[in-house]
Amino acid sequence: MNIDPESKLFVYNSLSRNKELFEPLSPPHVGMYVCGPTVYGDAHLGHARPAITFDLLFRYLKHLGYKVRYVRNITDVGHLENDADEGEDKIAKKARVEELEPMEIVQYYTVRYHHNMDQLNVLRPSIEPHASGHIIEQIEMVKSILEKGFAYESQGSVYFDVEKYSKNHHYGVLSGRKLDELISNTRKLAGQTEKRNSADFAIWKKAEPAHIMRWPSPWSDGFPGWHMECSAMGCKYLGDQFDIHGGGMDLLFPHHESEIAQSTIANGKAPVRYWMHNNMITINGQKMGKSLGNALSLNDFFSGKHELLAQAYSPMTIRFFMLQAHYRSTLDFSNEALQAADKGLKRLLTAAHEVKQLQADDKAPAQNIGKLGEECYAALNDDLNSPIAIARLFDAVRLVNAVKDGHTRINKNDLSLLQELFQVFVFDILGLETETGGSDDYLLDGLMETIIQLRQDARQRKDYATSDLIRDKLAALQIVIKDGKEGTSWERK
Repeated sequence: MNIDPESKLFVYNSLSRNKELFEPLSPPHVGMYVCGPTVYGDAHLGHARPAITFDLLFRYLKHLGYKVRYVRNITDVGHLENDADEGEDKIAKKARVEELEPMEIVQYYTVRYHHNMDQLNVLRPSIEPHASGHIIEQIEMVKSILEKGFAYESQGSVYFDVEKYSKNHHYGVLSGRKLDELISNTRKLAGQTEKRNSADFAIWKKAEPAHIMRWPSPWSDGFPGWHMECSAMGCKYLGDQFDIHGGGMDLLFPHHESEIAQSTIANGKAPVRYWMHNNMITINGQKMGKSLGNALSLNDFFSGKHELLAQAYSPMTIRFFMLQAHYRSTLDFSNEALQAADKGLKRLLTAAHEVKQLQADDKAPAQNIGKLGEECYAALNDDLNSPIAIARLFDAVRLVNAVKDGHTRINKNDLSLLQELFQVFVFDILGLETETGGSDDYLLDGLMETIIQLRQDARQRKDYATSDLIRDKLAALQIVIKDGKEGTSWERK
């Protein structure tokens, strides 16, 4: 499809709380950083949504002609329980329970995460750095913040001085929170006697004697604070200031808020121009959580082996369901919603296959297919409004079915545009694909093509007994054969 040179991409910037025209710092180059997983367990829906959201953005930016350096980190150290400055490192805790080395845990779950992302057809990022591989960069950033007077050492740990920062900057610029409220609402936790202020956060943490993962530093044997990894790695691979930083809404505070503060001091400028956050996921109206028994992994969905699931759902069904909702809206999973998404996906992919088989009629009037393409671009240019783009694609599905059933005709130029519409938007940009190697539905598609061809061969030989036998046997299996002007099709009852 031809991209309108006057077309402009607008994205919702969490920093300004408005849709803004996307203008990269150094066009056509775009720097994009997205917070990846903390790898101490199997990937779940909360991991899938940002991965799919920013995969859509990655694909669309590349389609528009930008050269994108996409960095997505792996958190393998420093993420403490409850996102606080006390407690046990999540990976170290898993390693202790499983009686394994922490990096065995990291390797095992990173491989599984990559497998799940491949199943969802999420493109690999340009760079995927690990926090544990960038300890030196994080120590150097801590040193810089200390030298500039915006951090202090206390009993071997180093804390960012939020109150001092707030005298000339707004700690809360991203989340809209106010320092006085943060101080009054912050509950006292073990270890906070080390802090000057309850709102201060650790940028280096002294390791307790039993803590497995530790590195030497000028202050203590310890590990970097969780927020420090993204600041250090973003700066290393994308520069002191880059275009887009993304992640889930749950990271907006304190993680991204703290990133802004420490990077602004270390580098002398705000680190990011466009902050983008996908919204949260619920299951049957409830927040996901182990205590509620609804913390389903992606593998649970793909296998169907969980008491909350009525059936297995393919990776493409999960991806399509997520794309049917705008990335900034709350998304609720239920069996009914997933089953509806599964049916819609099959209609879309069936049409994408059948459009390649349609025959053009040079005498057919123009269908204005170009307008459908323009509307798809307009939707995605409006803050990645994938639901509207998908709605326009279903307009195209209805046209494919009308041509296939002989209710309308299509000329050669329009047919070419229609085929391109499906290729560009369904496959290249939305990242949907026909699943193979594990999906009975797509195996059935291949088998049915063979059976229909055998039946057609029988009809051409005037062997109507065999033709009717095939039809009747399929009918007994709840499969209906339809003979039309454009050929033979089938569907389940």
